[in-house]
Amino acid sequence: MRRLAVLIDAENTSSRIADRLFAEIIRIGVADTRRLYGDFSKEHLAPWREILPRHALVPHHQFAYTTGKNATDIAMVIDAMDLLHKGGADGFCLVSSDSDFTRLAVRIREEGLDVFGFGETKTPESFQKACTRFIDTTSFMEKSKPLCAGTETKSTAILPAEKVVRQSPAKPAPKEAVPVLRKAIKQRDSADGWVCLSQLGGTLRMIKPDFDTRAYGASKLLELVRQTGAFDIRKPAGSLVEIRCRVAAKRSGEASG
Repeated sequence: MRRLAVLIDAENTSSRIADRLFAEIIRIGVADTRRLYGDFSKEHLAPWREILPRHALVPHHQFAYTTGKNATDIAMVIDAMDLLHKGGADGFCLVSSDSDFTRLAVRIREEGLDVFGFGETKTPESFQKACTRFIDTTSFMEKSKPLCAGTETKSTAILPAEKVVRQSPAKPAPKEAVPVLRKAIKQRDSADGWVCLSQLGGTLRMIKPDFDTRAYGASKLLELVRQTGAFDIRKPAGSLVEIRCRVAAKRSGEASG
C-alpha cells in the first residue's frame, strides 16, 4: 500500500472539504503523515480546529511575521523537503489551490515519487500539470446549513467567507470526454488500434492530470468509455484484466480527422 505524506495549506483550503478529502486519499494509499499549515490565530481558520481530531491532523502554526510574506508556504515546503530526504513516503498529497507549490511538486517528482494535488477549479494550470494527478475539490464542499437565529457561537458560526453555498457545476456529458480519450489512444500508438484499459488510464493521467471519470458521471473508466458510444470494447474470454478498447470502427474516419 502506498505510504503518503499529506500536507494541507489551511490558508488556501476550506475545512469543509476535509471528510471528502480523506475519503479520496484512502483510494490512493495510507496517509501516514498528516500535517496542517496556517496561522491559526486568524479567525477565518477557526473551523479547522474542529477538524483536527477527526482526521488526526497535526497543526503547524505559522505566525505571519511580515505583511506580504507567506510563512505558511515556506514552512510547508521546508517540511516537504525534509520528508522527501528522510524517505519513508511513497508519495505526497499537496492540498492547496496556490500555484506557489508548482516547483515543489516538480522537485518531488524528480525524485521519482508521485504527487497528488488537491485544489479548487481555480487552481492555476501550472500546479495542476506539475502533479502526477490533480483532483478538483470543488465538489467536495459540504453545503452550509442555515443556523437558527441566536444559535451561533464563536466556534460554530459560519464565517463570511463560508456563507455562500457553492452549487456543484453540472457534470458534462460522457461524449465530451471523447476527444481526450481518442488522444490518449492515439498516443499509445498501438499497431491494431486496441489499447489496454489500464494503459489508457495511465496515458490519460499523463496528458491530463486532472482527468476524473466521475466528472462525467461515471465511477470507472470502463463505464465512461462504454457510455460515450464512440469506442469498441473487447473483453478476452476468461480475463478481467486485459480489457481493451479502440475507436469504434464505424467512426474511425472521423477519429483520424
